[in-house]
Amino acid sequence: LVASTVDNTHNHGPHGADEHINSPAFDPVPAGAMKIGSLSGSQRLSRSPSYATPTTMVYRQAQSTATPHRKALSCTLPRISRALRSYSKTYKVPRRPFESARLDSELKIVGEYGLRNKREVWRVQLTLSKIRRAARQLLTLDEKDPKRLFEGNALIRRLVRVGVLDESRMKLDYVLALKVEDFLERRLQTCVYKLGLAKSIHHARVLIRQRHIRVGKQIVNVPSFIVRLDSQKHIDFALTSPFGGGRPGRVRRKKAKAAEKGGDEGEEGGEEEEE
Repeated sequence: LVASTVDNTHNHGPHGADEHINSPAFDPVPAGAMKIGSLSGSQRLSRSPSYATPTTMVYRQAQSTATPHRKALSCTLPRISRALRSYSKTYKVPRRPFESARLDSELKIVGEYGLRNKREVWRVQLTLSKIRRAARQLLTLDEKDPKRLFEGNALIRRLVRVGVLDESRMKLDYVLALKVEDFLERRLQTCVYKLGLAKSIHHARVLIRQRHIRVGKQIVNVPSFIVRLDSQKHIDFALTSPFGGGRPGRVRRKKAKAAEKGGDEGEEGGEEEEE
């Protein structure tokens, strides 16, 4: 076919190759097939061959007619939303791993507040660095800038609600002076110990993890839960806890049962001696 199109006057008459191509005898499509060019745009496929058999045509027509119905059905059905989850980093490892001054200060903080590991310290440090960075960016703006007024007041109100800032220090300059200890003081573990519900800071963590502590009506088993000023007065033992008037624990029930059994045996022995 290529050779015949190159030579226009050798074997195809005086009109060249066009006469041969336009003749009814020249048809590259096999018998029993339909040309794709005769189909509408919705019936064509992106990677289809240059011809289609009747079987494939029926399938493609059914597919094109079923697509709008499927789209309409998906629009009418309610979409089930999935809970979003943040995969961002929650802590940042120190750049110098063996700095003696930093190691001593972190070890002191871990022991004072009963933390599990130094990762909890780094997590608070990352939170504090984000807050201070936001405050520094706002301080670069003009005092009457609407962004500084709106976002600055929102940041200060949030810190006051948590209890990190006092109402007498409601300025962005005081945000830069915050320390890690200010946030660690607002942990539920620290509040439980300072309210006298636990014997030590480590005992407070055990009580929280064993679901003995509630904030309001909600049992909280997260020691790093940040307590707001409004919620601090609602910290107490859970109603289902044996410390809060609930059912006694397994060991106490076992001891009580053994004591009752021993008391019954003692009474029976005393009656036999009297007889």
